[in-house]
Amino acid sequence: MAPQTPGPVWITGASTGIGRAVALGLARQGRLVIGSARGNLDLATLAEVARGLPGRIVPLQLDVTDPGAMAAALAKIEAEHGPLAQAIFNAGSHIPMGAADFRVDKLQKLIAVNLMGAAHGLEAVLPGMLARGAGRIAVVASVAGYRGLPSAAAYSPSKAAAIAMCEALRPECAAKGVVLQVINPGFVETPLTAKNDFPMPMLISAEKAADYILAGLESDRFEIAFPRRFAFAMKLLRVLPYPLFFAVTRKLLRN
Repeated sequence: MAPQTPGPVWITGASTGIGRAVALGLARQGRLVIGSARGNLDLATLAEVARGLPGRIVPLQLDVTDPGAMAAALAKIEAEHGPLAQAIFNAGSHIPMGAADFRVDKLQKLIAVNLMGAAHGLEAVLPGMLARGAGRIAVVASVAGYRGLPSAAAYSPSKAAAIAMCEALRPECAAKGVVLQVINPGFVETPLTAKNDFPMPMLISAEKAADYILAGLESDRFEIAFPRRFAFAMKLLRVLPYPLFFAVTRKLLRN
């Protein structure tokens, strides 16, 4: 098990869902957490909830789709709290989309948040961490990024690209002493999954998801995927030949 990295932790998408639960979990461990999101009121509420915990949560409002805002946020964090020890790029969005309602603007919106939001974060934090030869970064993707799934014609590619980006960067980061991880959740009960109008197998709470993530962040393994049985089933889909894969996904189509 890897030793815990001291210093501030920056979490994007911290105001709700998985990000909120992870931020509170880290504060319970005594960490200084910089929680970012677009909504200032939700962040203030989160910081208030964390009062009395061994650590604390400092709110920092920003939009991850703005690369200048991400760079400025890092500069502010390091000026006030010292070199960033850990970043968790969790901000994400979901818009169900299939063939009948396929729209490029929906795809662009999810790419801007789910992929480019993480990329802007990486662009900001990688130079300093690589120069110091230390640091930890985690990007939240999804098991939906393993293969293209019905109603996820925008979501699946945005998450698949995030996974591939981290796979490409991992070896060089490791050689320089920086741990880069990808987090691939299954179905988690959040405001995003509330948009789904289909059964979600093995749905877990955001708090349970945070337990999986916090345990995984203590390791140096590349992928943190959960729930384990569901992630394994999705990995099997990834290796199926197309005739079998489409036979399975046709059954997932809504009438």
